[in-house]
Amino acid sequence: MVPILQPQPTPAVGAQPPFLKRHWQKIVALLFWLVLLGGYQWYAWRNNLSPLEALQQLTDLLRAGRFGPLLIIAIYTVRPLVLFPATVLTLGAGLVFGPVLGIIYTIIGSNLSAMVAFVVGRFLGEGLLDGERTKGIVQRYTDRLGNNSFETVLIMRFVFLPYDLVNYLCGVLQIDWKAFLLATAIGSIPGTIAIVLAGSSIQGDLSEGLPSFDPRVFGVSVVLLVISLAISRYAKRTGQN
Repeated sequence: MVPILQPQPTPAVGAQPPFLKRHWQKIVALLFWLVLLGGYQWYAWRNNLSPLEALQQLTDLLRAGRFGPLLIIAIYTVRPLVLFPATVLTLGAGLVFGPVLGIIYTIIGSNLSAMVAFVVGRFLGEGLLDGERTKGIVQRYTDRLGNNSFETVLIMRFVFLPYDLVNYLCGVLQIDWKAFLLATAIGSIPGTIAIVLAGSSIQGDLSEGLPSFDPRVFGVSVVLLVISLAISRYAKRTGQN
């Protein structure tokens, strides 16, 4: 007797695999990131680590060996993964290496850190905004980021929007990485120089409390910061027109 073959059900057209199967890699990466971020925040809380104490520990670490330049670049590169304040690193670079080398190392490290955050945002945010519009401040720049990436990122740097927020946002929105990197490198220069000079003007031991400053170097830093703020106001007005 010939067996009767039962028809097999055909998968529905357009059916997608389960959410976990489609996004398991992103979930694992996100969990790892949360553990890393939580570990650092726990360490800072457990040791009651203030920004001034963090700066002191950083400078001690950078001065401990011959690999200070490589170390600060490496720390800067992974900094966005734990949301360590970029200002503290920039001040430390100026304090340890002086204005010239501090600016060079900071520019290298900050651009590497921007690309790390950009790549993370691009990976985790792939498909996240399909069919949706972002809200709040993101909504003002979403369309422009896609149509004129370089100019918009440059304005966002000049108006001092949160550094890591811009990095992750640009990755999520899948903008051109070359335009992002170039705009970041140019737009971050005024603020970087001002903060590095502020760091190089610090005198005395940070462990003894608030330090004193070299008035000449600190004065130049303040002037550059005022110029940066003026550029940011001009860029903001231009971007709104």
